Amino acid sequence: MRLDPAAAAAGFGLSAHETLTSTNAEALAVARRGGVRPLWVTARQQTAGRGRRGREWISEPGNLYATLLLVDPARPEVAPELSFVAGLAVHDAIGDCAPALAERLALKWPNDVLCGGRKLAGILIESEIVDAKLSVAVGIGVNCTRHPAQTSFPATDLAEAGANVSAERLFSALSRAMTRRLEEWRCGGFPSIRADWLERATGIGGEMLVRLPGRELSGRCEALDDKGRLLLRLGDGAMETIAAGDIFPVAQRQPVVRLPRGRAD
Repeated sequence: MRLDPAAAAAGFGLSAHETLTSTNAEALAVARRGGVRPLWVTARQQTAGRGRRGREWISEPGNLYATLLLVDPARPEVAPELSFVAGLAVHDAIGDCAPALAERLALKWPNDVLCGGRKLAGILIESEIVDAKLSVAVGIGVNCTRHPAQTSFPATDLAEAGANVSAERLFSALSRAMTRRLEEWRCGGFPSIRADWLERATGIGGEMLVRLPGRELSGRCEALDDKGRLLLRLGDGAMETIAAGDIFPVAQRQPVVRLPRGRAD
């Protein structure tokens, strides 16, 4: 793996491995050992990769497994915004490497990148307080050459979608895109990121099933609030604010909704 020159010039480091249990786990271990600079941790294979809520993330060679460690990047209450920053960076990187797929890419709340309505990439944000500072691991997995066959949400990979993009090439583009998106977030705050995210979103305005721990809700996904939470209009007219959950379209297919910049809904 190689960093893009723009990422290296901005002070990002790289710790590349053949095999790790988890790039997120290694990144947080680096923070515990005193690491403070922005650091990418990559692996060609993970033996204990995980997704949201502790789900197993199948991590065979050929796909991209990368985590960006950020120490004290923001106040803890706004750190979840990094999921949207990372989603945009992944969307940018895939579009840069495979322009023919650009129109088929979409962002799915809260942390997935889709291609043709199927999951292509996922993001997992984990954090710890180390020496009184917030250490955040921004974990990113992109299916480049293979994808799991049996998943709750249909999956795909770049090769199946018709794009021959190696994990190495994609990582270089991702390191460049993340550098740019982090700067946008730091300078423009979440409103700029939120507007860009909504332009690439799918499902906003559609009927959705939302799975939460211990319960399910269904309704119309109306918007994201100014903290990135999903606003779900229930059948009785009540509005539910959801910070995290798994969403599924009620219809088999949902159109990609591209909202003008600055629109809230």
